[in-house]
Amino acid sequence: MGKVYLVGAGPGAADLLTVRAARLLGRADVVFHDALVDREVLALAPQARLVAVGKRCGQLSTVQQFINRQLVDAARRHACVVRLKGGDPMLFGRAQEEIAALARAGIEVEVVPGISAAFGASSALGLSLTRRGLSRSVVFLTPAVGSGERPHAWADAARGADTVVLYMASRQAEAIAQGLMATGMPPGRPAVLVENASLAAQRVLPTTLGSLPEAARELGGGPALIMVGEIYADLLEQAAGGLEAQTRRTAAA
Repeated sequence: MGKVYLVGAGPGAADLLTVRAARLLGRADVVFHDALVDREVLALAPQARLVAVGKRCGQLSTVQQFINRQLVDAARRHACVVRLKGGDPMLFGRAQEEIAALARAGIEVEVVPGISAAFGASSALGLSLTRRGLSRSVVFLTPAVGSGERPHAWADAARGADTVVLYMASRQAEAIAQGLMATGMPPGRPAVLVENASLAAQRVLPTTLGSLPEAARELGGGPALIMVGEIYADLLEQAAGGLEAQTRRTAAA
């Protein structure tokens, strides 16, 4: 009987993997990976059989029960099985279901943490999630609801937070904006969308809560976070200043 490792792939860049994650990829027999794992990360496992088991909102996805069965079957045939999950395995993934399925089958599991997208995006922005004097609380949320799950009051959880980070939410930007404003957040609250955090294709779109739907339409389809809070006010001012300067140059030309 082999062992299964639930490994965090981090926010995207291969050199943001932990040393333990890289070592496991280098000796894995088979790697079951999410759709958003970068190819440079997968290249660290040239000896392994790579199996895509990704889930993308609004796209054809692998059923979780099938993934569970695949992990169990692979562990019965191989010594080292890696389940490679974007970000950190224990945040907004289906790690608990996989752990439970493997435990029922008597298969040993180890979780290898990774850098969550929120931390990768914050590092790229150079802005602390808990900036002194502005943010003493951070909430990680997702409005996404799986098949058969009951809707949850995600916006209520954001009401008292200084900084809000929303995962798997860019396709629901309009509903996100309306939901947060319904809790009392002003339309002018600074916000930013970060797409492909830590990768060469990274994009940063400063905006406001009221203009969030328009900003989300500029995204290119990569994984994106919605981040809301006064800590992003400087980003918004810088973006406005750059646009004003560009307008002046255009007028002068």
